[in-house]
Amino acid sequence: MAASRHQQYQHTGDPSHLEVCLVSFRRSSKLSVAPPRIVFNNALDWARLASRHTYLHPIEAFRAAMELLPHFTWLGATASQRYYDVTMMDNLAVRAAAVAIRSSEYATGLEWLEHGRCLVWNQALTLRSPQAILEKSHPELAAQLYDVSQQLHCNENPKYRYDLAKKYSDLLTQARLLPGFEDFLQPTKAAGLLKAARHGPVVVVNCFRNDCDALVIMPGQDDIGHVALPNYTEAKARHARSEIEQLVCNKGLRERGFMLKGGRARVQEPDPDVGLVLADLWNDVIKPVLEHLGYLTNDVTGQLPHITWCPTGALTFLPLHAAGDYDQPRSKVFDYVVSSYTPTLTALLTSAPTMPHRVPRVLAIGQTATSGYSQLPGTTRELASIRTHTRDRAEYSQLTGRKATPKAVLKAMENHDWVHLACHAHQNVTDPTKSGFFLHGGRLDFAEITRRSFRSKGLAFLSACQTATGDERLPDEAAHLASGMLMAGYPSVIATMWSVMDEDAPMVADMVYSELMKDGKVGGGEAGRALHNAVARLREKVGERNIARWVPYIHIGS
Repeated sequence: MAASRHQQYQHTGDPSHLEVCLVSFRRSSKLSVAPPRIVFNNALDWARLASRHTYLHPIEAFRAAMELLPHFTWLGATASQRYYDVTMMDNLAVRAAAVAIRSSEYATGLEWLEHGRCLVWNQALTLRSPQAILEKSHPELAAQLYDVSQQLHCNENPKYRYDLAKKYSDLLTQARLLPGFEDFLQPTKAAGLLKAARHGPVVVVNCFRNDCDALVIMPGQDDIGHVALPNYTEAKARHARSEIEQLVCNKGLRERGFMLKGGRARVQEPDPDVGLVLADLWNDVIKPVLEHLGYLTNDVTGQLPHITWCPTGALTFLPLHAAGDYDQPRSKVFDYVVSSYTPTLTALLTSAPTMPHRVPRVLAIGQTATSGYSQLPGTTRELASIRTHTRDRAEYSQLTGRKATPKAVLKAMENHDWVHLACHAHQNVTDPTKSGFFLHGGRLDFAEITRRSFRSKGLAFLSACQTATGDERLPDEAAHLASGMLMAGYPSVIATMWSVMDEDAPMVADMVYSELMKDGKVGGGEAGRALHNAVARLREKVGERNIARWVPYIHIGS
């Protein structure tokens, strides 16, 4: 009915037909007897139509669509199916947030970005959420919920997942009927999300079509700052990504340690368009945010302030930490702040730093030779420097060559706090769950990592290629190896946006571990600061304009 009314309006352009169409969409979005997917698609169509006309109350329409979202990306489906479902959502979260921000409903926008992005990631976190409070008063229900959660977390068989998801939903309903547990494992409200800013400002940058805005949350503050970014657009972000990808292609970088013949002669100067791309990012996105925070007027003495960026949509593929006008002095983001990233605010809320009362147990994995891939002689020096810095300051173990099988590495990760992976890696563009690290005898893939529930972990240093390269079809799902490590329980991850040079990796690792081993802890921004300083040294060595060499290194998490 709603679809036919919409076709009638498109044919006639009669406002009365539009009104009837919207009423039909509203009703069809609240049908309790229709299949959930159909109801969700009706709500999505309603939101799309209403967003074209502010007088049609688009907030109501988007709220209906957001509330139906869990039924569309249902927990009973496999991870691969849910990732596919996300591609059908038409950027719902960023679109909805843009409408909310335009209406000055910043808390609503923040909640929608949090609850409508990284859906598979957030579902996995919910399954691992602690149920200690429920266990104290209702131990039997808590035990049942824990058992079903673990089975769902580890089982990808569609036949079993359907029944498990139904049972899990029923148990949650039981828990929420108990006095005091009405909000048990419900999506976090804005007031709770603000607590993510524990170690400095967190800046969520949303970009949909011609709407670009930053939502700023500060430690200890209850309000959400807003910075309009009218000069940046989704089209600019997509163009920026294309230019950066072309730069990496031109330099010949395909994987760690590999450069095409002829690539070396061109590395000293960036393509002019990439310089313009980074200048646009600086002038139109980063600089206005730093001005809002008062960081551009402060004389920098001592430690730089630390910002965690949470970009959305097309912005997730861009190096915000490298934004700058490289033709002007003191016009780069790294002149003023240390930058980290997070896929969601929940990732910061659930992270817990390594316990400081014990020395960290560090596991290093190195693969100098992998069949079908270039040699990585630098991994030997890399692991040697880590061994040197951990001596008398940490418990150090390593697995190399034939000993570094996927099974052996996973088992060793359970018994160590930190892990360093120096090897080849791969981003699967068809199925992100099949991305992985190439080890001896096989691949340690994304799906296997995310099924783990490690406790009290610290740093995961992914010294491989493309470990933070997202999926173009899933820009808001953080479907890459770095997020997999966050999901598995590592609160702090160092990764790469694209391939790195084998000669650079040992230098960066040496500098990072030299700094981190001074107090042996992460989780309070230490890893981000250590990487910032290490990349500064690399930048001095290769030159600021040699963007392909130093930009790929990023820190994710706390």
